[in-house]
Amino acid sequence: MVVLADDVERGARVLMFNDRDPGTPGSSWWVLPGGGIDGDELPRDTARRELAEESGYVVEEDDLFGPVALRVALHGYSDQVTEQSEEIFVVWVSQEFDVDISRHTEFERLSVQGHAWRGVDDTSTELVWPADLARLVAITREPESWPVDLGTVEESVVPVALGHRGPTQLG
Repeated sequence: MVVLADDVERGARVLMFNDRDPGTPGSSWWVLPGGGIDGDELPRDTARRELAEESGYVVEEDDLFGPVALRVALHGYSDQVTEQSEEIFVVWVSQEFDVDISRHTEFERLSVQGHAWRGVDDTSTELVWPADLARLVAITREPESWPVDLGTVEESVVPVALGHRGPTQLG
C-alpha cells in the first residue's frame, strides 16, 4: 500500500481509489493504491509496480520511503474473507498529476469506481480505509519512528469472523 501525498505544507491530500464489492450492491469505500505481491517480489517492488499499474505514476526507488507502517488487515467481501499482511510506503509528489488507469486489471475495471485526491481531514461520511488516514499521514512525517506497527484492523463490507468461510492468506 502506498500513501501518495502532495504538498504537506498546505494540508496533505492523498490519492485514493473509490472501490466496491460487486457482490454487495451499494457498497463503496475509498482506499490507497496497492495490492498483492507477485511471486518472489519484495514489498518495495510491489509498491512501485502497483502504484504504476493503478495510477500510472512511476516512482524511482529513491523516491519511495518506508515502510512507514505495518499492519494486518482483515477484509470481508461477499465471496471471501482475507487476512493480509501489509507494509505501507510513502511517496511525496510536488503536485497532483493526471491519473492513468489504463493498466487496471479486469477486476479493477469492474470494482474501481473512480479516484480523487482527498484531504486527510475530509469530513465525508464515506468509508475510507485505512480509517485513521490522518494518523497514517502524520506517521509518514516522522521517519525516526518507522515502521510503526498498526496492529490488526478490519476493513469489511461483510463482517469478519475468523473461521467464517476461513481467511485466505494474501501477500
